[in-house]
Amino acid sequence: MNEQEQQAILTLCLMAAFADGHKNESERAELKRIADALAGEGSINLAALYQDVLLKRVSMASTVAALTTPDARQLAFEMAVCVCDADGVQSPAEQAFLADLRSALAIDLQQSTAYSRQAEAIAALPLGAGGSTQLPPPAPASLPAVEHASTLSEAEMDKIILNAAILNGALELLPESLSTMAIIPLQMKLVYRIGKSHGFELDRGHIKDFLATLGVGLTSQYLEQAGRKLLGGLLGKVGGGLFGGLGKQAVSSGMSFASTYALGHVAKRYYAGGRSFSAPMLRTAFDDMLGEAKGLQSRYLPEMQARARTLDTAQIIELVRQG
Repeated sequence: MNEQEQQAILTLCLMAAFADGHKNESERAELKRIADALAGEGSINLAALYQDVLLKRVSMASTVAALTTPDARQLAFEMAVCVCDADGVQSPAEQAFLADLRSALAIDLQQSTAYSRQAEAIAALPLGAGGSTQLPPPAPASLPAVEHASTLSEAEMDKIILNAAILNGALELLPESLSTMAIIPLQMKLVYRIGKSHGFELDRGHIKDFLATLGVGLTSQYLEQAGRKLLGGLLGKVGGGLFGGLGKQAVSSGMSFASTYALGHVAKRYYAGGRSFSAPMLRTAFDDMLGEAKGLQSRYLPEMQARARTLDTAQIIELVRQG
């Protein structure tokens, strides 16, 4: 994929991020921060793209025209769907945007509809463990159920957090866009389980607010993860090799393993302390833990690679449900 196509896909993703028209100032600031950060990953000026999209200086039609191959057009649609679903199921405005995008891209209706349903299913999965009793047992490295979470020791909770970080790091190694989207729901389920283990029954609204307090935006986090994979040549149906240099670069860039590990440990402290931390205290604790987590990535990279080899990307929905 050439630079022109990468730029077009990222432009469409930014359009998708603003499609619902409800981004507040803090969300816009976080998206701008991600655009500025990704600008250092290559020669594409993402900060300028952000301004072009925000001020409506670019059109969908002209952007789509830069995508000349079926694979690039399909990937553009998939990433836009994931952006719209990153913070929950699609709003009517987002559905309208995606319908217009599908038409402009002239991609297969059946294939694009099936992908949208998969993404929506991931976004809508309940936070609690379980659901269908007909599911197969979870893989050894996935998070254990917590029906009796109050009996978990601190060491057991630490293991849950580490397993979640390794799983999300493994998902970051995979080239499929849906695997990148699965990271955020798994992080939300981790917070839910930690809260429940300390006697708090959390809903999505609370968890989103908790993540926002830490500076972990849902839409912006997906854009950062997927954007780095796209610019590194890893994202798409034909990646640069699952366990080659590109895969290692994706994990070593301080992404999903570190953010999940830090999120889990800060949530553990927060709910164990009866939710008594102030917002500045939470943000400081997360930043400190994130630095520590980045130092652990190389240590656990072999486990992430091993976990990635066991993942069946055709069953991402089941993975998130069991997570």
